[in-house]
Amino acid sequence: MVHAPRNVLVTSASGKVPLVRAVQAAARKLHPDIKVIAGDLDEAALTRHVADGFWHMPRVEEAALEALIAGCRARGVRTVIPTRDGELLFWANHRDRFAAEGIEVVISPAASVETCLDKLAFSRFGERNGLPFIPSGERPDEVGDGPYVVKERFGAGARKIGLGLDREAALQHARKLEHPIYQPYVKGGEVSVDAWLDRAGRVKGLVLRTRDQVANGESQVTTTFRDAAIESEATRILEALKLRGPVVMQLMLDEHRRVHVIECNSRFGGASTASIAAGLDLLYWTLLESGGADVSAYPFERVAGEVRQIRVSEDIHVHGDRL
Repeated sequence: MVHAPRNVLVTSASGKVPLVRAVQAAARKLHPDIKVIAGDLDEAALTRHVADGFWHMPRVEEAALEALIAGCRARGVRTVIPTRDGELLFWANHRDRFAAEGIEVVISPAASVETCLDKLAFSRFGERNGLPFIPSGERPDEVGDGPYVVKERFGAGARKIGLGLDREAALQHARKLEHPIYQPYVKGGEVSVDAWLDRAGRVKGLVLRTRDQVANGESQVTTTFRDAAIESEATRILEALKLRGPVVMQLMLDEHRRVHVIECNSRFGGASTASIAAGLDLLYWTLLESGGADVSAYPFERVAGEVRQIRVSEDIHVHGDRL
């Protein structure tokens, strides 16, 4: 049990209002005085209106390391939850430096983060370890005769993606990208796997959900489901990647319900709040472990039924002296 407030920083909070609220709910279960601080480079970030505090942060880069440490200490931040792919490697590389200041950064080891950020390296990791990852290549011939998926090697997988292309169309599409890679086109249903792994890299719990309606790479409508075989396979894969904390993995299920892993993000997912509603208390476990608690004493209690989450805009009204 955490006996004193350990303020929490959510980095690159931007418009991630559901995430900030979920962290607040987890924090309140530990201590009523814990403050959840939204941090962002944009002073007008929407989360400043819902968090317990807002930090107009410097850019997360090497030159700002000491300023970031000082800013955390000034705000009583003892736990940092990074949320943007572009900053994950910085936090992973400096996790020990922050720990020396009594600040816990909830992040996977740097080698694991690098593997997940590089889609080509990710595919090759799967091949070396006998895992069912969709293969990738820098030339179409490396991954078969087509049809192909063409995407950026780094960054958001859905950005400028080309699907089901023949060889000539794939080569033309690749000219629009900075670092194109090619993958075989796998038909099937896309599934997200939300999971939480402890310090030792063991999966404490995971939830599967279908991506029913997707916009800009994120699920707008998503529904949880159970499948013991897929859950077991996902656990094997995530532990092989040596991850830690909240993660989200994307995979395809073909017509035979075989798993084909697309990618894995070593951070909280955009629609992972659906899995929290299903009982995957991954933010609560994050704060417990950060405070030194033995999380094995807090079981994963999945809800009996399934959850469908529909992400919609919501108005917030501020009255009187709170303006």
